[in-house]
Amino acid sequence: MRFERLATDGRARLGCLALGHGQIDTPAFMPVGTYGAVKALDPTDVATTGTQMILGNTLHLALRPGLEVIGRMGGLHAFMGWRGPILTDSGGFQVMSLAHRRSIDDDGVTFQAPVDGRRFRLTPERAVGIQQELGSDIAMVLDQCPSYLAPREEIETAMRRSQLWAERCRRAYGDGPGALFGIVQGGVDPDLRRRSFEALASLGFEGYAVGGLAIGESAPTREAVLDALIPLLPEDRPRYLMGVGKPADLVAAVCRGIDLFDCVLPTRNGRNAHLFTATGVVRLRNSRYRFDESPIEPDCPCPACRHHSRAYLHHLDRIGDPLSLRLLTLHNLTYYQRLLARLREAIRTRCLGECAADFERQQRSGPAVR
Repeated sequence: MRFERLATDGRARLGCLALGHGQIDTPAFMPVGTYGAVKALDPTDVATTGTQMILGNTLHLALRPGLEVIGRMGGLHAFMGWRGPILTDSGGFQVMSLAHRRSIDDDGVTFQAPVDGRRFRLTPERAVGIQQELGSDIAMVLDQCPSYLAPREEIETAMRRSQLWAERCRRAYGDGPGALFGIVQGGVDPDLRRRSFEALASLGFEGYAVGGLAIGESAPTREAVLDALIPLLPEDRPRYLMGVGKPADLVAAVCRGIDLFDCVLPTRNGRNAHLFTATGVVRLRNSRYRFDESPIEPDCPCPACRHHSRAYLHHLDRIGDPLSLRLLTLHNLTYYQRLLARLREAIRTRCLGECAADFERQQRSGPAVR
């Protein structure tokens, strides 16, 4: 992995991240393909949105279809037909999201698989081993993501366990062909965040992720955590804010120096006819769109906007036609990638402040059709 900063504007950075399966322009947004597919889209569709890198999930892929299948197919890239880089999450988020189906100790986590109930043991060594078998360009350490509402003692315990697991992941990963990122935990406590990063800093990670956010805290609280933490992170390593995905949150985090993002929001909301535009959200299931001849967004190059009216897309969604899932997901991902491209250009021309203010003004103006 090579990371080069090409320009800065305040704390924001324009960069190029070169990986084994290609390079990506940063700041970048990664759609989520938990099981090796971005729902409702094939890899060609995903690429047409401007996406350069996607995210898969270690735990879920190990359960279905399993490493034997993916290995026989030549690794995750070949299996799913995606030629660009792939980042795989380690399963750490599922420690929280599947808390009712797991037990945890200092050695690792035992999950009761959601699919068939079988027990699946995930240790730091196994987590990075699975990611290496998948052929990930960027692998993540196994960590414990505590609930936002957990007491400070529990958050500190999770942070310390994550530190121990990060050391074991680093040793197990060795000089793998990809890159291994450490994950900073610590809730919304600046002191815990600092201590978490300091413990990771000596382990030689190729990049650093900020975990344990976007799980219920307010935007000002999250931004305060980033303001305290980001100045500590090395300038020459990429920074990844895990799971943050509202457009306004992306803009705020880019301004603070974040390089990578992922979130299910654009794809999940697209499948539910909740569409992002420059002037706000269009909730296409509203009956007001039944006779609307306009596109979702006039200047959007996605197939939904180029070829179809809101009325037709409203109709497809109402009858449950699978075509609506594809078209509306394509629109949302195209919106996200155009937003990130706009932010990159603003950093390059050193007008990010104006770009962010213009974004906020447009969003306040309301949806394109009232």
